[in-house]
Amino acid sequence: METSIPATKWKKILYEDQGVNDNYVDETFLEELKKNLHVRTYDYWTAARESGTVTQQMCSVCIFVVVFIYMDEHKLSPLILYTVSSILTLIGYIIKEMITSDQEENSNKRTRLDDVKTAVMFVGFSLILCPVLVSLTQTISTDTIYCMSTVMLLSNLLFHDYGPHTAVVSSPLSLNAAIFAAVCLASRLQSPLHAFSIVTFALDIFALWPGLRIELKKKGPIYQNMMSLIVGVIASGALLSVSVIGAAIFICIHLFINFVCPAWLCRLQPYKDNIYGPWDEAVIRDLAMPVT
Repeated sequence: METSIPATKWKKILYEDQGVNDNYVDETFLEELKKNLHVRTYDYWTAARESGTVTQQMCSVCIFVVVFIYMDEHKLSPLILYTVSSILTLIGYIIKEMITSDQEENSNKRTRLDDVKTAVMFVGFSLILCPVLVSLTQTISTDTIYCMSTVMLLSNLLFHDYGPHTAVVSSPLSLNAAIFAAVCLASRLQSPLHAFSIVTFALDIFALWPGLRIELKKKGPIYQNMMSLIVGVIASGALLSVSVIGAAIFICIHLFINFVCPAWLCRLQPYKDNIYGPWDEAVIRDLAMPVT
């Protein structure tokens, strides 16, 4: 069916009868067409550096799993783990304080006394509850515990905040999944002290270490590259001491994410073709704007 041409100049309105079908448009309709308005051009080395955030979190999960294996096989003392993790936590806290001291003071900023109180409360509650953790999952099979822990650690990687604001990002969910996995694995260790040390280590590596990573990343690209290199070497070496095949697979995945995926992203950039025009849905820019 042919569409009739209006006798007068066509207007982009529907409340008047212009003698044409409602879906009629003239040659001026596409004058407002715009393409790729908000496209961000990625540089390969910048993308490779930013992908280090993903591999750093993967390394954290890998290190935690290796530490659990060592404790389960009686190769690592809980006192040594707690002492080393506490020293590293203190060093990290000092570094973070030195970094944030250069920024503007905020009246709502937590004080050192608040941090000490939080640490004391956590240690106290953990010591009280660890005897319960050891016997918490006695009626559940070990295979089920390992399966649940694997799912929770994968959830930690999936929902972790890597920087971009997307719907899937949920830092509380990511942290809770990791702590849940730590509690499940702690219930399979030999004593309350083992459970206490592994839960404390989980909090250090999944809650405190990401915060320090964010602050160091703000200082410059060199810090991001150093963190990716250091934790990558530590995680690969730790996993190599447990499984050669596992270490080889981990290194391949690490290199794929750090170097192949950024190249893939840059190669696909020319194929991006977003269009914008008068057909787009209306967007409310400011919800606080009064209605007139």
